Amino acid sequence: MRALFPGSFDPVTQGHQDVLRRAALLFDEVVVCVMFNANKTGRFPITERLDRLRAAATDLSNVTVDSHTGGLLVDYCRRGGIDVVIRGVRSAADLDYEIPMARMNHELAEVETFFITADPAPAHVSSTLVTAMSQQDRVPE
Repeated sequence: MRALFPGSFDPVTQGHQDVLRRAALLFDEVVVCVMFNANKTGRFPITERLDRLRAAATDLSNVTVDSHTGGLLVDYCRRGGIDVVIRGVRSAADLDYEIPMARMNHELAEVETFFITADPAPAHVSSTLVTAMSQQDRVPE
C-alpha cells in the first residue's frame, strides 16, 4: 500500500523525521511530498526542502521524495494511486486542524488519513520555532 506524507517541511524537523521513519515501517511505500500551503510563507526554497527530505530518508528504502505545488492533495493521490495520507499530530489543536481536511479528502476521493502521534520529546518543536531559533543562531534542544 502506498501512502503520502505531505507537508510544507519548511524546514524538516526531527518530528517530521520521526513520523516518516515510523510510517515507512507501516506502509509498503511512502511518498514524502512538499506541498504548497497558501496560508504559509515559504522560508526555504522547495529545492532545499527536497534535498533535506532526501537526506532524512537516506536509510529508508521504501521512501521517495516529491513535490506538488499546484492543485489539491487528492489530485496528487489520484494520479499516484495513493489511498492513504499520513499526518503527524502533536496535540488536540493539530487534530482540530487536521480532521476537517481528512473528512474532505475522504469525501472528494475516498482517501483515508492515518494519524501518527508525535514522539513527546520533540513534539513541542515546530518548523516555525526551528526557523525562529535559527535566526537567533540557537538550536532547540
